[in-house]
Amino acid sequence: MEIIIHGDKLKITDAMKKYIEEKLEKLNKYLENGDNVRATVIVKVKNHEQRVEITIPLKAFILRSEEAKDDFYAAVDKTIDKLERQIRKQKTRILSKQAKTNIDFSMSAFSENEASDDKKILKRKKVEVKPMSEDEAILQMELLDHQFYMYKDSDTNQIAVVYKRTDGNYGIIESE
Repeated sequence: MEIIIHGDKLKITDAMKKYIEEKLEKLNKYLENGDNVRATVIVKVKNHEQRVEITIPLKAFILRSEEAKDDFYAAVDKTIDKLERQIRKQKTRILSKQAKTNIDFSMSAFSENEASDDKKILKRKKVEVKPMSEDEAILQMELLDHQFYMYKDSDTNQIAVVYKRTDGNYGIIESE
């Protein structure tokens, strides 16, 4: 990884440069072509705060993080942690895109549990589906404090599910 470090209103010492380089090497395990990647680090001082900004442009997107702390080393640590979280957060998107295009990330750096999208059924439950109106189903769902409730519509005699939408309203899924 090529690392370019700039100081704004401060001189970058060898110790600071070495610390940044060591921390950025931590991200190399996620990069397939680490030699072709350029990381730009800008260190700024404003009053007593040390602001560290790291930008890493890749083929598919740009990794960017910025953090301000009283301590330079704490700011670097926090910025690197944010970058690593960004990579982990987008790993599923990266995995799906990797099948379509050539991405800069190496998936071998993720543990088997992380890279696996296999979901397991942890609980199975049988419920008695009672005939009721939509309003009764909503009331029952609210009483149970659930996000959804399955019932048999008393008007159509079909199985239906009432659910709470993110906007606070309700939705109904009906079977055919």
